[in-house]
Amino acid sequence: MRKGIAVLGFAAVVAGMLAVVVAQTPSAGQTPAAKAPAAAKAPAPAPATPSTCGPNPSPAVEMKNVAKDSRCFELRTYVFNPAVGQGSPDLLHKRFREATIRLFKKSGMTPIGFWQPVDKPDTLVYLMAYKNAAERDAEWAAFQADPEWIKARAEMGVSVTVTNQFMVATDYSMIK
Repeated sequence: MRKGIAVLGFAAVVAGMLAVVVAQTPSAGQTPAAKAPAAAKAPAPAPATPSTCGPNPSPAVEMKNVAKDSRCFELRTYVFNPAVGQGSPDLLHKRFREATIRLFKKSGMTPIGFWQPVDKPDTLVYLMAYKNAAERDAEWAAFQADPEWIKARAEMGVSVTVTNQFMVATDYSMIK
């Protein structure tokens, strides 16, 4: 019974996060403010993960109401960019289904879940968990350098605009 309540609580938290992200994400037909480079090209280096993401945030940064043992969570949103014209939302889903998730796991990442907003078929939202900020950066670097990922990205190139949000669990969260 407790496990069922925890799962329902987690589902409610994710639904809330998705509602915020979807509200901020351009819908189909709208042009995003920033355009991502073509998917076949190597992506620009990602900025470093905030050091406050993960367990025991720095005492110099006051963060109230957070779990001291929280993992670093990253909520990522991909919106298909038809202006560039490469790929399709279906190809993006195929790439995740056939390559990306497996390669995430190979690189040490922990995918939590993947969602498609019901009113935005051009959007993919997913949640990842990492031990801490440094592990997140190392795992993403390993993933980006993986020859299988480079090949999959080139073969199933999709132009997307990517946004991400780093989070830590609250001290009352069911998932930390």
